[in-house]
Amino acid sequence: MKRGLIHHIEMYVSDLERSTVFWGSLLESLGYFKNQQWELGVSWKLGDTYLVFVQTEERYLDVAYHRKRTGLNHLAFYADSKKHVDQLTLQLKDQGVTVLYEEHHPYAGGENHYAVYFEDPDRIKVEIVAPE
Repeated sequence: MKRGLIHHIEMYVSDLERSTVFWGSLLESLGYFKNQQWELGVSWKLGDTYLVFVQTEERYLDVAYHRKRTGLNHLAFYADSKKHVDQLTLQLKDQGVTVLYEEHHPYAGGENHYAVYFEDPDRIKVEIVAPE
């Protein structure tokens, strides 16, 4: 039964090329595969769920995204394990991505919540969490 499961998430991005590089690397390391690509968008799929990234039209680029405004705060994905979180953390740092809450990493979400937090090129917060 699929009722209630997320079918897909679509996000508009300020620079499709930059976001494709960032999200492609991350999602493929989580087991997603590139599903579709067209001039103004790209998607990755895992099982029955897919994520879509679409280039924002020029006329809507005047106000940047911020997770503290009304709307999406962050996306959270499961890793395979704590070791997988650690590998992704190193991969992100090698790519020049800043780890958020580094002074509390990997327990920034609490003593029983092993995760890494960071932002995509548009500052959308992403969390990768180890299963308990």
